[in-house]
Amino acid sequence: MRERISHILLPLGGVALLLVIWAALSANVKDLPSPLQTWQDSKIYILEPFEKRGEMDQGILRLASYSLLRVAKGFLLGIILATPLGFLLGLSKTLHRMLDPVIQVLRPISPLAWLPLGLIVFQKSEPAALFTIALCSMWPTVLNTMAGVRAIPQEYHNIAKVLRLSRVQTFTKVLLPATLPNVFTGYRLSLGIAWLVIVASEMLTGTPGIGGFLWQEYNSLIYAHILLCILTIGIVGFLLDRMMGFVEMRLRSV
Repeated sequence: MRERISHILLPLGGVALLLVIWAALSANVKDLPSPLQTWQDSKIYILEPFEKRGEMDQGILRLASYSLLRVAKGFLLGIILATPLGFLLGLSKTLHRMLDPVIQVLRPISPLAWLPLGLIVFQKSEPAALFTIALCSMWPTVLNTMAGVRAIPQEYHNIAKVLRLSRVQTFTKVLLPATLPNVFTGYRLSLGIAWLVIVASEMLTGTPGIGGFLWQEYNSLIYAHILLCILTIGIVGFLLDRMMGFVEMRLRSV
């Protein structure tokens, strides 16, 4: 019972501490709205979360849904490319030696650098955003999948040879179950990066979504709405991470 109460009270205590720090900072920083002022200036977006009054003047959940849809498309594209690439790099030392320098060069490039290239190639903001999300988010999946394949004990491969399993059977009965925890760790990290990238992409392109709304309100000097966007980004990111963690836990228990 005490443990359950602590699981509730401790997070609430952390939130309360954050609000206290926020209120103290707002009292000393001229343009920083307090928690109460942020609520008063932003409550229409929260209490009418799916209302559409204009292209950017929409409820916060409606704006978040635009961003989440783009993230889902870009994330799925990224892991579709990254998962088989990770398995190939884990299985083939030759392929790893050939592609590792390329991956290490591409991996740290910021989405702020990839997005202009995407706009040049695709000429439209939507496919450019998906290109940027997929390219930036795929690397954790590639690296974690590769690490999972390389961590499989040699005895597993030997048993597969003794049982004369085909390549498909070896993959489905040996490689996939053994690497699944690593693969989903990669998916979890990739999803977090995808959510970060979409905000930057929408800010640069001005498309409807959390990032686009944030950038519009910054240019309009409406600081309470900026804080609303920041909180929404954090809460949605937290929920996405918990969702992936739940899926991973269920798959491990199967």
